Amino acid sequence: MQNEPAISTTSGHEEGGPPAVTASANPGSATPAQAYDAPQVDDGSIPAPRPNGGVGAAMPAYVYAIGRIEPRFPSLSAEKEFAQATGRAETAGLTDRQALHEVLSQRENRYLVRLLCWAFTIEGLDTYILQPRDPADLDRLVEALRPTPRMTDVDVVVGMRGPIAPPELCNGLMVPIAVFDQLYSFDVDSLIKSIPRPEKVSAKEFEPMAEELFHRIMQMTDNAGATDEHRACNYCTVRYPAIYATAAEAFGRNASLTAIEVRPSPLSGIRKIVEVIFSFTNRQTDVVEKFFTRIDVTEEFPFLITKMSPYFDR
Repeated sequence: MQNEPAISTTSGHEEGGPPAVTASANPGSATPAQAYDAPQVDDGSIPAPRPNGGVGAAMPAYVYAIGRIEPRFPSLSAEKEFAQATGRAETAGLTDRQALHEVLSQRENRYLVRLLCWAFTIEGLDTYILQPRDPADLDRLVEALRPTPRMTDVDVVVGMRGPIAPPELCNGLMVPIAVFDQLYSFDVDSLIKSIPRPEKVSAKEFEPMAEELFHRIMQMTDNAGATDEHRACNYCTVRYPAIYATAAEAFGRNASLTAIEVRPSPLSGIRKIVEVIFSFTNRQTDVVEKFFTRIDVTEEFPFLITKMSPYFDR
């Protein structure tokens, strides 16, 4: 797996906790291909094209989401099979989560990785069921399953949104399927420490400022990473460190971050370009300063068009 964050970080590890896998009482499961070709539900989303690009393929709906990956048992038989595999493994002295990681990491148990369904949660809510476009990327899912999870662990998924999953795929969980092309993991503390900080701001001051900005973006309403606006914000959060330096400098001028807006750019034509605007209000004078960056969100992987600059209302 590409276990590296966008802004050079290292993978974090948490204190031990109970396994995230939940049991199921529903027998049966669907293969990834069956789920991907399942009848679509009209939920207002644009389904991702079928893998074979056949008749009926539609415009893709891209996903750039930040959350947590958790494995789930899709059926009672899968849960029992995992229990038997655990009984054959050397797991003495391991926590339940560590034992789960140990069993799934063994090559002879790769079939269990295929049996499990992999939920992607955002702010604690099940948002997607993940499926790799390339079966070789199953290893990335296992590597994202940290043996000792922490609350600050983060996973980033980049891919396409497919149809709503049938109930038999993941123990009745009916959320969109996200077929991913890129998946990487990091912890927030390592992300913050890796961000270049302004010379005038000490590390002691910068780190809490940067962490607050990260969580402010994560708590934006309904940020499932599926709209152009949210994809642009999430891209900035993990790929563009200048937003943290700008916020730190504004805090140093006694200003508060009061708004984050995303608007279509007047430069949009054939390509879709949005402007991510950060508003800072002086705590004494109420004077508002705005800074913005332009992001191209036309295709699956957003990229920077304009570096962080002052913004003036038109």
